[in-house]
Amino acid sequence: MQIYNLITLIIVLTAIFGYINFRFIKLPATIGIMLMSLVVSLLVIATGYIYPGFSIKITDITKTIDFNTALMKVMLAFLLFAGAIHIDVKRLKTQSASIITFSTFGVIVSTFIIAALLFVVTKWFGVPIDFIYCLLFGALISPTDPIAVLGILKKANIPPTLEMKISGESLFNDGVAVVVFITIYEIIKVGYENVSALQIGWLFLKEAGGGLIFGLLLGYIGFWALRSIDNYVIEVLITLAIVMGGYALADYLHISGPLAMVVAGIVTGNKSLEHGTSDVTRDYINKFWEMLDEVLNAILFLLIGFEMLIIQFNQTLFWLGCVTIVIVLFARFISVALPISVLRFSKTFEPNAIPILTWGGLRGGISVALALSLPKSSYSEVIVSITYIVVLFSIIVQGLTIGKFAKKLAN
Repeated sequence: MQIYNLITLIIVLTAIFGYINFRFIKLPATIGIMLMSLVVSLLVIATGYIYPGFSIKITDITKTIDFNTALMKVMLAFLLFAGAIHIDVKRLKTQSASIITFSTFGVIVSTFIIAALLFVVTKWFGVPIDFIYCLLFGALISPTDPIAVLGILKKANIPPTLEMKISGESLFNDGVAVVVFITIYEIIKVGYENVSALQIGWLFLKEAGGGLIFGLLLGYIGFWALRSIDNYVIEVLITLAIVMGGYALADYLHISGPLAMVVAGIVTGNKSLEHGTSDVTRDYINKFWEMLDEVLNAILFLLIGFEMLIIQFNQTLFWLGCVTIVIVLFARFISVALPISVLRFSKTFEPNAIPILTWGGLRGGISVALALSLPKSSYSEVIVSITYIVVLFSIIVQGLTIGKFAKKLAN
């Protein structure tokens, strides 16, 4: 199918599902659209038993969508920048210790806990996975997805300080997790016997540190450019150039594009829009990025639902995925509880911070995209399948209940 026709089909389906959800179902937009695409996927699979040709054709069309490229190379930069541009840096600074700890120490702790437990559990299920690949899964499933989190937290009605912890962590920890994922993947490619601790440390520092510094540079270049003119059309174009050009250059330099986009977005939202643009331009830029964020979110969750058509499942993988949900939640609980126990000596936390942070740590498209980026191997099918099951549970069950859960704890 030609690329234009494919994009047209995706946009049309997103609009139809979005309309049906808003008019009749009234779930959060992203969850409603994803649920409908899941239902359609299941109907296509069921229809395949009666009309195999129809099911095969729809599945073949879905296979032409490179989900990993669509999210990691195209959509992620826009979504992270759009999320970060609305972050209040003053509020962010008050929670900086917690956010930094959760998005670094927490991700690493979670990665190793998940890897250790999955290594044992997969043996019980008769599908053993090497520990290094279990670490790879731990890295891709540990980050809380900012795309899922930011969209759902808006309606969850949880304390503002806790919301900032979760949203700030989700913006940074996916960048850190991608760096951890890349580092582990590089070790697998060259062989862990050929890699020293110094080389691993340098790769991590280059990716993460380089991304943060580059994002700061991008943000201030944008500030200078926006401050020097007053034309909202050109200024919107400049923000687009920051995202598209900056992300492409970060990829070329082999530094973390996601972290660069988060930092550039924070600088743009708090420096450029506050001190470098007119009220008219600020309004246009905010509305442009808010709309783009909503549209891309809707498209992303539609695609997540349709990935059901191409991911392989069997009874063993289904039950392994269910057990993995428990493992991931347990790892999330430990990776949140440990830092909070230490930070309580110097920082104040909400009474129900640990359970809300645990249940509110949603997984999303980034995890699926990283899983799908793995080359075909004896482990890739298992990793992709259990990743998809964890993500569906996280978005549907945790996403739909986090608001009620927080209210219940507050009573």
